[in-house]
Amino acid sequence: MIVINLDVMMARRKMSLNELSEHVGITLANLSILKNNKAKAIRFSTLNAICEALRCEVQDILTYEREEN
Repeated sequence: MIVINLDVMMARRKMSLNELSEHVGITLANLSILKNNKAKAIRFSTLNAICEALRCEVQDILTYEREEN
């Protein structure tokens, strides 16, 4: 499963959800969905904007974890 570590990167950069929303141009509601790992999809343009705002790489935000059956 893909895990979104947006909250971790925001904490490392000391950036609030409001600040990130302003930098990226995404609503607080949509960022909250991403932050809480509830998103079903993300646009590359959104991912690019988040990486630019947080000065990070994609792998800092998205990770893959195997699901144990």
